[in-house]
Amino acid sequence: MGRVIVVAGAAVVGVLLSFARGGDPVGEPHAAAQTSAFSAVERYRETAERIVKSTLEGNTSWRKLEELCDDIGHRLSGSTNLAKAVEWAVETMKRDGHENVRAERVMVPRWVRGRESATMTVPREETLHILGLGGSVGTPAEGITAPGLSVRDEAELEVLGERARGKIVLFDNSMPQYTVEHGTHYGTTVRFRGRGAVLAAKQGAVACLVRSVTARSLRSPHTGAMRYSNDVAKIPAAAVSTEDAAMISRLQARGIPVVVNLKMEAQTLEDAPSANVVGELRGRERPEEIVVISGHLDSWDVGQGAHDDAGGCVQAMEAISVLRRLNLVPRRTIRVVLWTNEENGLAGAKQYIKDHADELPNHVAAIESDGGSFRPDGYSLECHDKQKEAAALEQMRQIVKLLAPLGEMKAELGGSGADIGAMKPAGVVLMGHSVESAIYFDYHHSFADTLDKVDPTELSQNVAVMATVAYVLADMPERVGERTSP
Repeated sequence: MGRVIVVAGAAVVGVLLSFARGGDPVGEPHAAAQTSAFSAVERYRETAERIVKSTLEGNTSWRKLEELCDDIGHRLSGSTNLAKAVEWAVETMKRDGHENVRAERVMVPRWVRGRESATMTVPREETLHILGLGGSVGTPAEGITAPGLSVRDEAELEVLGERARGKIVLFDNSMPQYTVEHGTHYGTTVRFRGRGAVLAAKQGAVACLVRSVTARSLRSPHTGAMRYSNDVAKIPAAAVSTEDAAMISRLQARGIPVVVNLKMEAQTLEDAPSANVVGELRGRERPEEIVVISGHLDSWDVGQGAHDDAGGCVQAMEAISVLRRLNLVPRRTIRVVLWTNEENGLAGAKQYIKDHADELPNHVAAIESDGGSFRPDGYSLECHDKQKEAAALEQMRQIVKLLAPLGEMKAELGGSGADIGAMKPAGVVLMGHSVESAIYFDYHHSFADTLDKVDPTELSQNVAVMATVAYVLADMPERVGERTSP
């Protein structure tokens, strides 16, 4: 076992004890229609206190994160490092005493970055800071040298039309700062990373640059997946730092021509073997019914993939370790799944659906943590069955009140996770483990996503939240989403 991290003092423990003795009621007993989650949550108040208190007093999540980030490093699909991470995860969950630990084989895409560079040659020579986008083709050995053309979005590119022919098109679409009201804006800006090369190629461009999908930067580019279309030429594509993108746009606005030389050795090789890693805390009464808790084991090939998503994997692994140490065995099975190939293909998620097709009807709920290991703030929820979705939301709004000592927690409708999304057609209740995300995209997919950006206390808080919620979902008399009479 790794060293124990002590993350809570007497003040936190005191708050927990106070909450347990006289906290606010979890529900309104006079409501016209109740699910039995109300009575169940009342029964779980003391258990939730034990889980949270024990987790905050000490756990091995930080040591696990050190081993995954510092000892292994980044873990791109098909890489030697990802294979090492699979071995590490299997060994670690076996060491922690979990049941049915195994690696379930998955074939994954293998994209290799190689050496890459970009240089502005006109109006002066200056190195540009780039990261090739995952899945991009490479350039000729001598690179591609062409005039740059900066556009804000699809509409401006369409207006310029033929002016893009023979150019290196830059999508200089800035990501607004995070706000509590509007969130991160990631979803509206990432589209250029995904399909910018296709848009540019349709207009005859020879290469594509995309402003990094981040609101703040220290001239550090952010990579990510892109895709091609069979009806247009495949042109090289790379992310460029926000500072370099802004400079090119300013020069163009002043009528000063810009010429760029782009060199990329990127190539896609044959698929390689990998695996989803699975381990369980088997249920005491209904072991065939399953609550999945998960994160994805792969990462991009820069930084250490600490927030994205080593932290999510460690949260799930440590959550069942906490429960096992407390001898808390729920009615149903809690299954940890560490997905492979989330970043550039979702092959792990697709293979899991095939491998577990017969037992999908007994998947009660699935949770994915893939937003970093910042302070936890609740869950977003979705289900194909809208009646079940409404009932599950009502139940979760009661369950998260058990976590009040850790701060305000929300339960709301919304997206869940890329990997667990494949279970939606089967009617599984899907939940995204949510955290404060104000600075997540400062590090996302960049060299800066390293262990030092994770706070050990916040990591432990996430473990406590996931362990508590997973236990209640797995132990409730009824399945989450089922309505029963009071």
